[in-house]
Amino acid sequence: MSNKRVVVTGLGAITPLGNNVKDTWESLKNGHNGIGPITLFDTEKFKAKLGAEVKGFEPKEYLEVNEILRTDRYAQFAVAAAQQAVEESGVKGTVEPERFAVLFGTGIGGIGTFENEHTKLMEKGPRRVSPLFVPMMIANMAAGMIAIRHDCRGSAMPAVTACASGSNAIGEAMRMIRHGYADAVITGGAEAAINASAIAGFVNMQALSVSEDPEAASLPFDRRRGGFVIGEGAVALVLEEYEHAKARGAKIYGEVCGYGSTCDAYHITAPHPEARGGAQAMTDAMREAGYTEEDTVYINAHGTGTPMNDAIETVAIKKALGEESARKAYVSSTKSMTGHMLGAAGAIEAMACLFALNEGVIPPTINLKEQDEACDLNCVPNQAVQAEITLALSNSLGFGGHNACLAFRKV
Repeated sequence: MSNKRVVVTGLGAITPLGNNVKDTWESLKNGHNGIGPITLFDTEKFKAKLGAEVKGFEPKEYLEVNEILRTDRYAQFAVAAAQQAVEESGVKGTVEPERFAVLFGTGIGGIGTFENEHTKLMEKGPRRVSPLFVPMMIANMAAGMIAIRHDCRGSAMPAVTACASGSNAIGEAMRMIRHGYADAVITGGAEAAINASAIAGFVNMQALSVSEDPEAASLPFDRRRGGFVIGEGAVALVLEEYEHAKARGAKIYGEVCGYGSTCDAYHITAPHPEARGGAQAMTDAMREAGYTEEDTVYINAHGTGTPMNDAIETVAIKKALGEESARKAYVSSTKSMTGHMLGAAGAIEAMACLFALNEGVIPPTINLKEQDEACDLNCVPNQAVQAEITLALSNSLGFGGHNACLAFRKV
């Protein structure tokens, strides 16, 4: 079995902070808040009224009108981000279609379509349900549409592991290339779950912040935190075998050099109280990446702003790095700005890690004013900092006990 190096040669982004990579990264490093009142449905009867919506997105820039009509919002985001990434990478046409794959994550898939068509069923009867209901709803359709558009005839699959979906997609895509099953993979994650059904469900399980102040809603590591703020969007990465990318002179953002994927095997929503799965995922990724105590580490934390998650993730970081090294590391949660993009979260956070490595800028955890004693690491409060890091880790922890950690280095 071969063990090839894997690099990132293209990025694309449709996010609450911008509809391209440049705008999204500039907003992240400058601490801009993408959270505001939900406009996609009437929240009058809902406790949670804030979300991190994608703004000004025009699907017609990426899809024909007939495609838009038969495509869920999550898949539109995915197709758009993938288009940006493929165009930037220049990989299309340099690999055989049978060696070009797609592995794209989503936590929920077409929940907007499901809600709309179920309403039709209840109000107007079964004959009014769209014949495209199922293909618009299913969680593999973003991967399928991306594959069709870019003639990817290798594997085309989703990763569906709740909030770890984006990171699992990237990690499994890396393994496909590393072990010789593909030469390039379009990967990442997409989500569009800011609708009444999802908000009602998350509110009733007491997972969402009910603050009506955008500056006091998504509060990772802060003792005032009371839940996450839901976000939406998509980020895509083109992963490519290193020698192939180098031979064609591709721009290289960095190397995906480690990946850990574990399960707590404990509870459907709560993390293990001793952080055993999260810590193991980090340890596995760090080992693959050749971590040493001389590394200067940045960790883009899962950091949802839920009381239990942030405290237990802090435990996981200390277990994985050791207490002393954990305190030296830079740790921030970009969910303070993007909200929790669910299946797309791991993808945008991977992007943040790559830019942090390349620019030597650690994006902040904004609105961190009262840091919790249980989250006592260097959480980069409120302002970005300059730091020449050598290793970036991205954590994703999902319902079902799914844990994923990605490790990145400069090439």
